[in-house]
Amino acid sequence: MAKIDEDALAEAYNRALALEKAGDIDAAVKAYQEVLAIDPEDHGGASVRIASLGRGEAPPKAPDAYVETLFDQHAEAFEDILVEQLGYAVPAMVRQRLQALELGPFKRMLDLGCGTGLTGGTLRDMVEDITGIDISENMVELAHEKDLYETLYVAEVEDFLEDNDEEPFDLITATDVLPYLGALEPLFFGAAENMADGGLFIFSSETLDASDARTYAVGPHQRFLHSEAYIRERLASTGFEIVEISEINVRMQDGNPSPGHLVISRLKR
Repeated sequence: MAKIDEDALAEAYNRALALEKAGDIDAAVKAYQEVLAIDPEDHGGASVRIASLGRGEAPPKAPDAYVETLFDQHAEAFEDILVEQLGYAVPAMVRQRLQALELGPFKRMLDLGCGTGLTGGTLRDMVEDITGIDISENMVELAHEKDLYETLYVAEVEDFLEDNDEEPFDLITATDVLPYLGALEPLFFGAAENMADGGLFIFSSETLDASDARTYAVGPHQRFLHSEAYIRERLASTGFEIVEISEINVRMQDGNPSPGHLVISRLKR
């Protein structure tokens, strides 16, 4: 890999952010394109920011280097930011819906995008064996310290699902994973390939406005939004039936709710 000119990268990125904040979108996009030329792996998420400004097609997912860097940098403060400041409570919602629907207990759970272990910890007493996956090594280290998981891997979610050949899971969770993915085919197919017959796949998404004809898009906060119709269609085509879709507030953002869905689906081969 060619060495990155860190000074040039920082200058271009900071200039892009300043132009975006000033409302000069054309100049901001040009500066973000300079960032991509300096750093093709896109550690700063310039491609996602360009899409969030409404320029160009949304990428199929956020760049791995960007997601890894983002969560490595925020790992220590992650729970305080997400739970205390942004009001994130999706893991508790998952537990509440599982109990209300009288689903579980489970033998083997795969926690995709496990982070510091919020979902694993919330469901720990409902599962015999939990495997956690996260692209951020710093996040996985913090999860390991909590002693919640039987197995932990540092890996990109889609790569893990493609390569894994261990015993199938009867519960797969992906809370706060879809905001970093656009196209859902690899995730849904991978989940199906790693799941026992009748297993549950539970995930949260942030909702694309029904007036938008696209299947997914990058929102103003650089997170992917998905249409409910797209989620339903992709699940059906991958062999899942929907048990329940609930409208939820995923988190607060600049004082405003982020509308989303909590989806509970079951694999039917």
